[in-house]
Amino acid sequence: MSRRDDKYLKQLQARYGQADRKEKSRILDDFVKTTGYHRKHATAVLNGRRERVQGPIRRPRRAQYGVEEANALTTLAELFDDICSKRLRAAMDVELPRLYQSGALGISAACYQKLLRVSPATMDRLRARYRPQRGQGRSFTKPGTLLKHRIPIRTWADWTEDRPGFCEIDLVDHSGGQIVRGREHAWTLCFTDVKTGWTECVAVRNKAQVHVFAAIKRARQRLPFPLLGIDSDCGSEFINDQLYRYCLEEKITFTRGRAGRKNDGAYVEQKNWSVVRRAVGYWRYDSPEQLDLLNTLYARLHLYVNFFLPVMKLKEKTRTGAKVKRIYDDPQTPYVRVLTSDDVSEDDKAELQEAYGYLELVELRRRIDELQVQIVQTLSPTT
Repeated sequence: MSRRDDKYLKQLQARYGQADRKEKSRILDDFVKTTGYHRKHATAVLNGRRERVQGPIRRPRRAQYGVEEANALTTLAELFDDICSKRLRAAMDVELPRLYQSGALGISAACYQKLLRVSPATMDRLRARYRPQRGQGRSFTKPGTLLKHRIPIRTWADWTEDRPGFCEIDLVDHSGGQIVRGREHAWTLCFTDVKTGWTECVAVRNKAQVHVFAAIKRARQRLPFPLLGIDSDCGSEFINDQLYRYCLEEKITFTRGRAGRKNDGAYVEQKNWSVVRRAVGYWRYDSPEQLDLLNTLYARLHLYVNFFLPVMKLKEKTRTGAKVKRIYDDPQTPYVRVLTSDDVSEDDKAELQEAYGYLELVELRRRIDELQVQIVQTLSPTT
């Protein structure tokens, strides 16, 4: 800094210290414009709390992403069910070229090139959107005493979670918080494979074991790999002789969680919200029409969730005092996790790849949205 600059700065600091608020703002504006300082730093310099920066002034970087990129990311986020940016980045790596070539996004070539390299952190800043708060559900599980002592509590010795086929199952209530004596309401059976995250949903008219058992068999038929084990809670809809004998005959490992410990079924509990609740909400469904619509929706939803939405699995968790550090694997769709598994037959993989080739993401998402609107239109005003 030259003597002339030093003298000028001291005079400016004196003027700034004696000026009123309006005059200070004007002096600060001129000083920032002249020096290129950040406004906070310039204020500190004029107040004498910091020295003036020597050397070249660092100018702010020119923005690389604009309105077109932000709008495209908003469209992509809606298309992929508003998943987090790390998962969205993984989905874009696979689906963005197909979407661009089909013209579904309506973006320029320059925007497309930028979207190919945008980082998850930058995506978070560009999206900056409001995420609606969702209420919590209620538990209506009644413990089943029949055969409970014969169905073992799940331990690591019973399950081999490093291969597909071991699934957690649970029921999601659709009473809308209104328990009406003598009136049944729908439930959704959620069926989640622990290794791959592959998820199947089947709606049933009530939680009677005959309907739940039929739904389990239906979900099993949709799995792209053999069912090796199921783990449920202690509800009587699962802990019954019919399902117990079925598992014995089919050589399926059948285990249960501890009573009152929802974390024992953490994988399926997470899907109860991220798949079922996000798709159909917390309303009451109790009519045959609504039941049919739910199952029609789930028939599309299982394609959307399993083929297009990447999931992350926890690899390691360490605790240091009150701080918990979690390390996740790379986001991948359940479809890709099945294809990379050595425990799935080549015939099953080929069948999955053929099915994927026929899927059109934009059309699938549009049909899901239409079905959700139809379901909402069936609700009564008091629901």
